[in-house]
Amino acid sequence: MLGMIMFVVALLMLLLGFPVAFTFAGVALFFGVLSEGFELFAFMPFRIQSVMQNTILMAIPLFIFMGVVLQKTRLAEQLLVAMAQLFGRVNGGIAISTILVGALLAASTGVVGASVVAMGLISLPSMLKHNYDEALSCGTICASGTLGQIIPPSIILIILGDVLGIPVGELFQAAVAPGVLLIALYIGYILFITAKHPEKAPALPASTESTATQFKQALIAILPPLALMLIVLGSIFSGIATPTESSALGGVGAIILALSYRQFSPKMLWESANETVKVTAMVFAILIGATAFSMTFSYSGGDLILEQWLMNLPGEKWGFLILSMLVILVLGFFIDFVEISFIIIPLLAPVAEALGISMLWFAILIAMNLQTSFLTPPFGFSLFYLKGVAPPSIKTQDIYRGVLPFISIQIFVLLLLLIKPEWFGLSQSIIS
Repeated sequence: MLGMIMFVVALLMLLLGFPVAFTFAGVALFFGVLSEGFELFAFMPFRIQSVMQNTILMAIPLFIFMGVVLQKTRLAEQLLVAMAQLFGRVNGGIAISTILVGALLAASTGVVGASVVAMGLISLPSMLKHNYDEALSCGTICASGTLGQIIPPSIILIILGDVLGIPVGELFQAAVAPGVLLIALYIGYILFITAKHPEKAPALPASTESTATQFKQALIAILPPLALMLIVLGSIFSGIATPTESSALGGVGAIILALSYRQFSPKMLWESANETVKVTAMVFAILIGATAFSMTFSYSGGDLILEQWLMNLPGEKWGFLILSMLVILVLGFFIDFVEISFIIIPLLAPVAEALGISMLWFAILIAMNLQTSFLTPPFGFSLFYLKGVAPPSIKTQDIYRGVLPFISIQIFVLLLLLIKPEWFGLSQSIIS
């Protein structure tokens, strides 16, 4: 019972705004000493050492570094200009360009916040300048930014791979099909809306440049980052390199691209390294706090109580899946995916395994779910990211209205993934 009280206290403190890492560590220390004494933490240094020596987690700072460097090279701006030249003569052309660039940016950075802010600063002013509907513009940017949750190399997929004990390469491969389907449905929605209401996303005036010139400029902007993504992901999918090795390759490739774009400088390298260290330190601080929390939770018997309760839910496997997806969705409104991955998922994983649920399928469902929670009003993180960089003319209601159709699309794909995983090359059950 003490473990469940501990869990509730930790969640309440997170909702009150206390720092995540210190909340987990502090709650663990208080309840651990209360139940077992200081001896409980005698092996904590060894647990910390095992975290620091985890080769899977080494991919996180390297992929973050790759993303930050590409962001500093003004990659998004160049891609958007190039894409807009190709699709600008079509109604909704800038919106389609934003989705495609958002997908490439998601594959480059793997971080939702960075993608939404970048597209909000670059794409939103362009869409408003060309008389795009405010709600449609905001919804497109928020939705394309959240693709970083599912499109490899996603940080959440790396963390889930470590937490659930799944090869990261397999997770990356499994996430490709849902990600591609989402992109296709987003573009389909834009085309449908603009066909019915062309005034919401008018075409750009005809360019003075020839189509061949525009196509050439687009290829110059698109091919280098696309080639980098194909090399990084291709080396993983083919088995040539591990995710950690390919992340190092991605970091080197990002520097080469920065040199080719003439954006490289010692200052840029220092700023990229500094931001990488900050994000990595945050992730690993949370992980160490979560390690202490889960250890105390287990010793107090909380995991056994929770597992027994979840195993006895009506509907067995389906009851557990529905409840766990709802819990993750709601928690995603209030706390970040890193905390959910390190605290909530380890509690659910043993139950899922005991019920015969495929861990690979379960991980992709979680990633898709967290993507939806990033978008869902009133607390979705992407909404606040965009509001923070949007001009004063953009109201919160515009953002809320804009994301609703895209939320519907994400829920549709999530349900499809839940009901028909075989369409995505996945299995519901553990394959022995």
